[in-house]
Amino acid sequence: MDLLRHAGLAGISLVIAFHLIQILFSALSWRSILGPSQPQPELGRYMVLRWIREAVNNLLPVAQIGGEFVVCRLMAQRGMALRRAIAGTVADLTMEMVTQIAFTLLGVALLVHRHADTRVAGAAIGFVLVAAAVAAGWFGAQWFGLAALIENGLLRLGRSVGWAGPTRLEGLHEALRDCYRAKRRVAWSALWQMISWLLGAIEVSLALHVLGADVGIAAGLVIESVGQALKAAGFAVPGALGVQEGGYIVICRAYGLPAETGIALSLMKRLREVVLGVPALLAWHLYEGEARQESASF
Repeated sequence: MDLLRHAGLAGISLVIAFHLIQILFSALSWRSILGPSQPQPELGRYMVLRWIREAVNNLLPVAQIGGEFVVCRLMAQRGMALRRAIAGTVADLTMEMVTQIAFTLLGVALLVHRHADTRVAGAAIGFVLVAAAVAAGWFGAQWFGLAALIENGLLRLGRSVGWAGPTRLEGLHEALRDCYRAKRRVAWSALWQMISWLLGAIEVSLALHVLGADVGIAAGLVIESVGQALKAAGFAVPGALGVQEGGYIVICRAYGLPAETGIALSLMKRLREVVLGVPALLAWHLYEGEARQESASF
């Protein structure tokens, strides 16, 4: 708490505001992979949806994936074909996973260069190998028919019980493959998402600076990449409570920072999640209310 008082309201506010730039690039990545659609939301709308998506994943006990379901629903409520909304969001989630692996590899390389015998690097490498296998399996399943299997199963279920809802998913598999076929859009999406991860490293360096610990951008990259990897590994724990704190304590010690600094860094990130997340959850509520009013007007 002394470290947070040292950072002050101005320092904490600066870190919170900086995260909005990361949201911008994450929104650019999502918009790129989804491609042209009818209607085509503006970049500002993607930023709002990304803001809501992060808030749901960070603040609600949804295993860090509930936000994707929420934003698909919101996009469909505003006229986008549900299959298109789901396909674009799944593809964006895949690009986020793939670029996180690359980002973690970069962080591990820097960590090994500094501490060749560190056990943290070994654990992070193990995570990267598992994550790479999961990502490859996830992408392969999407490309070779997982979406088609889900789509056909729901369509059959809907026909058997007289439920028309699943017909909105017809064409999901092709919509998903269309996202990956556009190689230029995929490349732009990967670039924007990688920039977003790198901005996260700058955010950590900035947070440590206002906490009174100047470690440089390279150290910030290592701390953020390994910290995010451990947080992802703890997806089953609501909010990764304890997992994130433990990860930052361990990786900060590799740079000679005390446990208090690791905890203060984690608390600052959680403050940012709450300050940005609570208004986002309220915005979600307002979006849902607007959709109900629009439906009632017809």
